Amino acid sequence: MALRRMHGLLHSGARYVVTDPKAAVECAEENRVMARIAPHVVDDTGGYFVAVTKDDLEFQDEFISGLRRANIGYRVVDVRDAIREEPNLNPEVKAVIEVPDKVVYARELLMSAAVSAYMEGALIVQNAEVVGFDLGNDGEIISARVKDGVKGDVRRVNARVFVNAAGPWAGRVAGMAGVNVDVMPTMGVMVVYRHRLTRRVINRMRPPSDGDILVPYGSVSIMGTTAVIIEDPDSTTITKDDIEFLTSEGSQMVPALAREPVVRAYASVRPLINIPGATGREATRDFMIVRHDKPRNLVSVIGGKFTTGRLVGERLADEVSKMLGVNKPSRTRDYTLFGADLSVDIKDLDPDVVSIIKSFRGSIDEERGLMASLSLILQYITRRSRSLIGWA
Repeated sequence: MALRRMHGLLHSGARYVVTDPKAAVECAEENRVMARIAPHVVDDTGGYFVAVTKDDLEFQDEFISGLRRANIGYRVVDVRDAIREEPNLNPEVKAVIEVPDKVVYARELLMSAAVSAYMEGALIVQNAEVVGFDLGNDGEIISARVKDGVKGDVRRVNARVFVNAAGPWAGRVAGMAGVNVDVMPTMGVMVVYRHRLTRRVINRMRPPSDGDILVPYGSVSIMGTTAVIIEDPDSTTITKDDIEFLTSEGSQMVPALAREPVVRAYASVRPLINIPGATGREATRDFMIVRHDKPRNLVSVIGGKFTTGRLVGERLADEVSKMLGVNKPSRTRDYTLFGADLSVDIKDLDPDVVSIIKSFRGSIDEERGLMASLSLILQYITRRSRSLIGWA
């Protein structure tokens, strides 16, 4: 669940139309797909790109041209109308463009995806870590050595194909199999403030840079983010300067942010494709699927964004199908995830689980019940999975 350490933005693609047009088009399409297949975890807030300085205003024409090329819907909004819609917006903003940004609730989405996978035959085991591979004489991986975080012992898992989708740790996992995957771990810091200050996502109208997105996430506001290349994805440090910088940048768009209490700060590590000479901000947000020559039954994926995660999975699944000799394409583009309609989805679950889920209906906690229900179901399927593979 480390992937839930993101800022909550389901990108419209607008942020990348000038600097990374391929990623922009992918984000725009996945924004629409995710809203369709997981409506229960997507909040269609919309987003504003705001010009604060003269330099921002000079970027506007190039930005609009990029939106048109990427076929991303937009609307130029009169500044006075924008401030009426968003009273906390800086009254000195010089231009506003509306785009179809959305907010996605990451933990609920990941749990919905996990339960859906289980319903389709996958086994879900949490708190387990790959610590090595056993290689055969023919150059293929025979088994992965997996440490059970519950009992502490190491088990072997056999498979015909092994997928390395370990994010910023992908290079480390590939190294266990004797191959190199060149990942550029890039840390981003995000700051959570006590109150929700805007209805929409507020973006700075400039090329992608540090501190240019304010996301309304439930009842709080999240300001992000930075981009610093690090050596070890397990070692992230958040400084007071990070928090002060993000607050300062955000308050240029929404001045009230400077007066908001900080609830917490957190960091995530992007598994960016390592491009020589590129900084963490300049590196593409596109992704790459690597089918290794040796071990030939190992495939790795690096890059991408949370917004394009489903697309990454689709391309990865199609590659694995080829390796297995299966002529069936991924169908997640049109697969409604578990949880979109709990009253229908829970019919085949254990009666005790169903009873607890139904108890949320009509109560003060009905909205929060989705999270509680998904957490309960995930615990249930994890126990069953561990039992089926003999890890109970």
